[in-house]
Amino acid sequence: MSKKWFVLRFTGLSWAWKTTLSNAVHKRLIESWITSIQQLDWDLVREHITKDLGFTKEDREENIRRISFIAWLLSKHGVGVIATFISPYQKMRDYVRSQTTNFIEVFVNAPLATCESRDVKGLYAKARSGEIKNFTWISDPYEAPSNPDLEVRTDLLSIDESVDLVINYLKTNSLI
Repeated sequence: MSKKWFVLRFTGLSWAWKTTLSNAVHKRLIESWITSIQQLDWDLVREHITKDLGFTKEDREENIRRISFIAWLLSKHGVGVIATFISPYQKMRDYVRSQTTNFIEVFVNAPLATCESRDVKGLYAKARSGEIKNFTWISDPYEAPSNPDLEVRTDLLSIDESVDLVINYLKTNSLI
């Protein structure tokens, strides 16, 4: 069981391996009998909660507001939250932090070239050709976290090493 509830928020570019890392962290926590954990991932949330929103700055901010409320609600009831979203704007990440106790911002950092090389869906190429509008880092900004609680360089570390960093952070801060 978790010692305290928390909101573990993964941010970074598309294909930085936010979801891969968060899935592995979730699995490790479950294997450690920490079962009051809920994942909020972009694909699932887009399908069920924010499908009415596009990718303009205003829509992205509304998406983050909705997700933040869900994370707050879950954590208020003793459920640890693992949230995986690009969250390209510092202002919105600061808003989420202000709304949540035990908020942990994890910057999943990989250079753009690495992210593009991992992109099996070809989204970066489509964005560069103009086929996809408002794509983060190509036609829309990504404001890298100025002071994340934890930075994980997925271009330099394996997934297991990256998970170890996150789990050690949670242990060191008495959150698990």
